[in-house]
Amino acid sequence: MKKFVFSLLAASLAALNAVSSPVFSAGGFHKYDLNKDGVIDGFDMTLARRSLPENELSALQKYLLCSGTLPKSQSDITTEFTIDESCILEPKGTIHTGEGTFYGGGYEGGCAMLDPVSRDYWIVAMNLADYNEAQLAGAYLEVTGELGTINMLVTDLLPEGKKGDLDLYTDAFPLIAPVEKGRVPVSWKIVPLDSAENAPMSYKFKEGSTEYWCAVQVRNHRYPITKLEYLNSDGEFVELPRRRFNYFEAQGGLGAGPFTFRITDIYGQQVIDRDIPLSKDDTVIYEGHAQLPL
Repeated sequence: MKKFVFSLLAASLAALNAVSSPVFSAGGFHKYDLNKDGVIDGFDMTLARRSLPENELSALQKYLLCSGTLPKSQSDITTEFTIDESCILEPKGTIHTGEGTFYGGGYEGGCAMLDPVSRDYWIVAMNLADYNEAQLAGAYLEVTGELGTINMLVTDLLPEGKKGDLDLYTDAFPLIAPVEKGRVPVSWKIVPLDSAENAPMSYKFKEGSTEYWCAVQVRNHRYPITKLEYLNSDGEFVELPRRRFNYFEAQGGLGAGPFTFRITDIYGQQVIDRDIPLSKDDTVIYEGHAQLPL
């Protein structure tokens, strides 16, 4: 596992924003789009560390910070961005294929336990293999059928589905295929959650959570979450096991809080979020301070 940490204070970022990097010229792939996926992001920084001289690494880091691809500090809080290569599920933009059907559930009581789910979103249930014990709970998908493409939020399970299969909400299905067909070929890919663009991640503690047992759910994450760790009293990050019902559980509790969490998404991108209080009221959704990068 290789980790590359970039940590700057807000005052430093103000200076960086004034820096221009003429080496990043328009037209075709940028010079430093090293993995040729059409964007310059933390994956390119990972590759750059292996091949570029120090002066070009510095220019690339400044570009990523100024473009917002790496997270910026909020007030005087230091934001850390790390890549954990062992957690990368697939390249960004990976296309999945399967069959699409429709049903009428998912806004309430879905297996991802994301209630209340906003009616601003079309929702979808996902097959067990791709859902992978809640790894893709809350994923935002771009789903395409013969009639068009829509974005959908994963809120529920399709237990009988094969890998790649999706069960769309009843009113959403006609937007991608004729209703009378019932079962149709679909393709889909994971895209950034739109509500995460200008807002941090948030946290919800499960009913019954105390200093001695708790379960916490991450919400409003830009990409699906693979791992949640907490900072213990020895200054070490400890991974919390994830349950299929989309909560990370601490059977012995985490103490009274506030907590420092490290969140890792399916692309290996990590951020640290501090000062998260314990809530014994399961109706409270606490807004954090950090968001995953693009």
